[in-house]
Amino acid sequence: MRIFKGIAASEGMVKGKALVFRHASTVAERRHILANGIARELNILAKAMSEARLTIEEHTNSHLSDESQQILEAHLLMLDDPEYRQQIEAYIRTNLVSAQWAIEEVSEQYATLLAESGDELLAERADDIRDISLTLLDATSGRRRSHDLALDEDVILVADSLMPSELFALDKSRILGLVLDGGARASHVAILVRAFGIPAVIATGRASLCVNDGDEMIVDGSWGEVYVRADLTAAQLLDERYARWQEHEAQLREMVDLPTEMVDGHRVELYANIQGLVEVDGVRSSGAHGIGLFRSEFLFMERAALPTEEEQYQAYKTVLQQMAPKPVTIRTLDIGGDKVVQELGIDEKNPILGWRAVRFCLARKDIFTTQIKALLRASVHGRLKIMFPMISGLEELNAVLHLLEHVKEECRIEAIAFDEKIEIGTMIEVPSAALSADILAKRVDFFSIGTNDLIQYTIAVDRGNEKIAYLYQPFHPAVLRSIKMVVDMAHNEGIEVSLCGEMASDPLCSVLLAGLGLDELSMGVQSLLQVRQILRSVSSEEAKELAAQVLSMDSYQTINTYIREWMHDRFDHLTTI
Repeated sequence: MRIFKGIAASEGMVKGKALVFRHASTVAERRHILANGIARELNILAKAMSEARLTIEEHTNSHLSDESQQILEAHLLMLDDPEYRQQIEAYIRTNLVSAQWAIEEVSEQYATLLAESGDELLAERADDIRDISLTLLDATSGRRRSHDLALDEDVILVADSLMPSELFALDKSRILGLVLDGGARASHVAILVRAFGIPAVIATGRASLCVNDGDEMIVDGSWGEVYVRADLTAAQLLDERYARWQEHEAQLREMVDLPTEMVDGHRVELYANIQGLVEVDGVRSSGAHGIGLFRSEFLFMERAALPTEEEQYQAYKTVLQQMAPKPVTIRTLDIGGDKVVQELGIDEKNPILGWRAVRFCLARKDIFTTQIKALLRASVHGRLKIMFPMISGLEELNAVLHLLEHVKEECRIEAIAFDEKIEIGTMIEVPSAALSADILAKRVDFFSIGTNDLIQYTIAVDRGNEKIAYLYQPFHPAVLRSIKMVVDMAHNEGIEVSLCGEMASDPLCSVLLAGLGLDELSMGVQSLLQVRQILRSVSSEEAKELAAQVLSMDSYQTINTYIREWMHDRFDHLTTI
């Protein structure tokens, strides 16, 4: 028996026989040309673009989920991006090389930029660029990668990697489970297998090199484990785990239509965080009260050129219409730091403390006002709330509010309809904002605490630096006191407070956050029902007592131990799955 451990990418447990798929490397033809051969290569590129579009369009049909359709549309948008095509054409002309060479080089430049951004979500988008590149290379040579793998029986597919286009080309009804050597939960392949309901474990390392066709396998997409040729004892234990998982899932699904109401009637609303439109279906089926954080910068990142006002308007309109009448909070462009957009040319020695988010937007009012106008236009299609990131004090907040009023007035002059009562909020993610929360609360309708940045700025620890990762502690007394202080100051001014950092997604933090007085928690949809089940099992008084006890402690180690013991004593039945 062999056991592989990886990332649980799509929940569920399955048994079946393995089919192993390892990619043969696709090598672009690296050929120099003469000047009189440029026209021929440009023609080859043009035909490849058309054929690649047809290949992607073949996969679209009415039976696909919205998120699957939108991933395909994202690939089509990249193909249609004039900047992407122009850079390939320029590479051919400037370097006098074949179309295949130029496609590979330009695509890899984009992919490398994303992969080295330091942001996991962006890094996973690099695979989409490489997927498009491979589709184009296939089109120039007459190959069809989908022909490399035919499924004529039900299998557990074990592969070194898998591109979205390859997954679309396969018969999903024949795939019981998926095991990949690499990947991450944020990748489009991971999003797709969740949409298709295929249990999956990714980032296993070397599974495709160690498994043989026909091997009996058990894939546990909830624990991130893969068992190959399991012995009788292991198989029996896994059967018991599967039964518990099914029971647990049934209990959680009962939470979908229930309010997040604590034992004594106190409510904490649960919202979802999303990166893009592909995730809206999951939000709607999760029982979320709405979207608490739409990261609008991802509209800017997966493309070669900046999105126009109309493109942004259509994206915001779509998410508002799909979520109506539930609220959608859209964060304005939070670029810089570890979020890179090539077109904007942000390159700094210390980007985390540099020209980013609102600082960048106030310097590039052309980009910022375009986004604000698109948001205002979209506001008539649902319940939109606008949120500004990384506000450090009153001066910055006044500046963005002044700009907002200026754009509103432009809309009135141009007779463009928008929601005159649109709610405006600010994120609290730097210590200066936390310390002056009472001042900022007088100018906005709501706060949203971004604990990912608040933790790193409060403790002075770069959350992307592995050498000091141990210092990044959500339960640090300074962090918890800051959260409590912000909540109290906001409530004194009569505004509500949400928390949208990773702490909200951690079930161990849920009761503590409720006890600290948070009105709303916004998280990944995969955590929402678990958090709801926990909060519905305790009273607000118990939560307040827990928070009071924790706030009296002097070290994160003590707090961490106490919280875990407190939660496990009460919810051990929820952590056995």
